[in-house]
Amino acid sequence: MIFRTSPMAPTALLAALAALGLAACSPEPAKDYTTDVEDKSGGELIVTDVDETGVDVKVPDTPMTNVPPEDKAGN
Repeated sequence: MIFRTSPMAPTALLAALAALGLAACSPEPAKDYTTDVEDKSGGELIVTDVDETGVDVKVPDTPMTNVPPEDKAGN
């Protein structure tokens, strides 16, 4: 016989395929953005990716109506 397989070959192949399957299902690592600014608000600094495309939003064009000055006080 030219090709000889060991009894461990099918087990090793199965283990390698299982490892590849688990690697394919792993979640994508979270992106970590660094900035050169100091957050003085004490909250979480939100950074956006400049290269990411946004979503087109159509804002309605609604006319504004000012409240008369006498109605502002609630009298």
